[in-house]
Amino acid sequence: VQLQAFGGGLVQPGGSLRLSCAASGSIFSIDVMGWYRQAPGKQREMVAHITSRGSTNYADSVKGRFTISRDNAKNTVYLQMNSLKPEDTAVYYCNAYIGTRPRLYWGQGTQVTVSS
Repeated sequence: VQLQAFGGGLVQPGGSLRLSCAASGSIFSIDVMGWYRQAPGKQREMVAHITSRGSTNYADSVKGRFTISRDNAKNTVYLQMNSLKPEDTAVYYCNAYIGTRPRLYWGQGTQVTVSS
């Protein structure tokens, strides 16, 4: 099983980016999927997660600006990021609990840089 993230890049403050993360391999079921981020010199922090039924949870710092969603048919989770701020600059990682006895998998990071 692999998770692969896409969509990072450089964007100006106030701009938008959409991250995607697709799970591949021998997958029977996926429970919670989520996004974390790690800025230089800081600990990794939860950004948002979504259950298989679509219930969501967000970090206070991104509420109202970021939206997490998923396409269960494609085993993919998305993170729509609007009104980006310089403090959103970080490496973003996706994760997912996969399998009948859920095991946590992480994707590789994708860099998001918010700068003018």
